[in-house]
Amino acid sequence: MLLRICRQFPPTIRSFSSSLPASSSFNAPIPLARPSVQLNQQIPVYNDNILATYVWIDGTGEHLREKTRTLKGKGKFNEPKDFPNWAFDGSSTGQASKGSNSDMQLVPAVVYPDPLLGSDHRLVLCEVLDVDLKPAANNHRKSCEEAMRKIKDHDPWFGMEQEYLLTDRTGRPLGWPENGFPLPQGHYYCGIGGDRVFGRELVNEHYRACLAAGLQIFGINAEVTPGQWEFQIGNCLGISMGDQLWMARYLLYRVAEMFGVAVTLHPKPAITSGDWNGAGCHCNFSTKQMREEGGIKYIEMAIENLSKTHTEAIRMSDVHGGNDNKLRLSGKHETSSIDKFTWGVADRSASIRITRGVSLAKKGDPHFSRVDHLEALIRLLLCLPVCITLQTLTIHLLVHLPFLCRVQLSYIIHIDSLTQHIKTSN
Repeated sequence: MLLRICRQFPPTIRSFSSSLPASSSFNAPIPLARPSVQLNQQIPVYNDNILATYVWIDGTGEHLREKTRTLKGKGKFNEPKDFPNWAFDGSSTGQASKGSNSDMQLVPAVVYPDPLLGSDHRLVLCEVLDVDLKPAANNHRKSCEEAMRKIKDHDPWFGMEQEYLLTDRTGRPLGWPENGFPLPQGHYYCGIGGDRVFGRELVNEHYRACLAAGLQIFGINAEVTPGQWEFQIGNCLGISMGDQLWMARYLLYRVAEMFGVAVTLHPKPAITSGDWNGAGCHCNFSTKQMREEGGIKYIEMAIENLSKTHTEAIRMSDVHGGNDNKLRLSGKHETSSIDKFTWGVADRSASIRITRGVSLAKKGDPHFSRVDHLEALIRLLLCLPVCITLQTLTIHLLVHLPFLCRVQLSYIIHIDSLTQHIKTSN
């Protein structure tokens, strides 16, 4: 059924690079004439065996690793409890010291049908336990899950908007000339045409893969910098936001790999240090109270609480303690200043943006969680998928922002702060 969704899309469009006349600005080869390996080349089930690909976040807190195993019993592996734990060498992923005691444990947490190998096979997002069988240093999922359970009655919705840059293997963005720079910004955002949009074939394949995996992908669009794109995941409830964002990132890397293209989530790669937009990850968030009549009151209370923890939020939502975000959050290129907390209606230069529709309705949109745009607090490319979720909700639990908003910080949440915020807002 899920694979059928993929087939409803038109066949992959061949690259425009072979037919586009060379110009002074756009004459760089684009490595997308066809994927280097056949996409959607599914592997049949042999002798009742399925393939299970275990995926986890490595020691950097922002990159993913995977390994695949064979399991006997088609149709028997659908829930995390159906899958055995597995081990890996943590000394090779930055998660254990080198030596005789480097085995780390992979504990299945969420299962998805595999859109690349075939829906009979499985993608297994895992938590990592250290050599003492305790959550690894950058495994924040369990604490986030616990916090989400405590605030489940508030029905927290999350929606994440992940920006990224497509480059060749040397780090040059797709569509950029080998010598010099493309035409200035203004031509590319939501653009069409071979002189304005680069990498659409790959982006559409990623879209297909997310749909086939059952992810709640909301949409895609070309972004402001040439070669830059965005996908949106959500609405998602609670910790599911972090899980789905991480898996969507995994699928993006895997699809790009098939095209021989690299993906960077860095907030401001060196090549874009001039007059070019960086990349971020917006977090849209709302609670049940925010979406009901008069919900603007609770939105403004949340913003007030966040204003008190701005510096900590910046630090927590960047795996390098805020140093990467300093490059991007300059107050220019549709960003807020990293040093000053601001908020406004329809203001893309603010730390938090309330959309025009929410402002007019005096409540959050009951159909979409676009209430708080944590641009400065959470709009770092390395958005910790699960932690940020709580961070926004509690609006005060910056200390546990990780798994959701940053890259690995996704599952961190400060339960005490969260509980305190909920009590004061009731």
